[in-house]
Amino acid sequence: MTQNSSGRKRPNILITGTPGTGKTTTAAALAEVTALRHINVGDFANEENLTNGWDDTFDCYYINEDLVCDALEKLMEEGGNIVDHHACDFFPECCFDCVVVLQTDSSVLHERFTKRLFDCPRGYSDHKLATNTECQIFQALLDEVKENYPDDILVILRSDFLEDITKNVETLTSWISNLSPAV
Repeated sequence: MTQNSSGRKRPNILITGTPGTGKTTTAAALAEVTALRHINVGDFANEENLTNGWDDTFDCYYINEDLVCDALEKLMEEGGNIVDHHACDFFPECCFDCVVVLQTDSSVLHERFTKRLFDCPRGYSDHKLATNTECQIFQALLDEVKENYPDDILVILRSDFLEDITKNVETLTSWISNLSPAV
């Protein structure tokens, strides 16, 4: 992680990863400790009516990515945001000072999905379970981040156990506290 060179007084952090890796849990815990604003993109899109209908295959809303980016623009310019979402390629690179990819062992992830542990979404269909597990195995989100953001803002963190979340929040909190505002 590098120092904040965006000119924002507080950083913007994207926390991404396959569904079930602990993005929302990590983002919420980090926001609580740092007093940064947590934005869960799926919830935000639903609350602000920034969706394009329902996807029956994955049992979720289609998010209108252009509308989401437009709606978040002023908040992102201000800084101080922790954005949590499983996709990241539609956000402009300039939005983030740090992009965190959470990774979970595929066997742990499968257990979370099937046993509904660790604050993961409930009621996944077999198709959605298989797709998300494959996404983790093939590191699709990591590849997406590497294609869209510079290496110096990329952080890869393990998220297999609750202890990992605590450690990850401590690591990110330390980075935030060491940032010096742009003069």
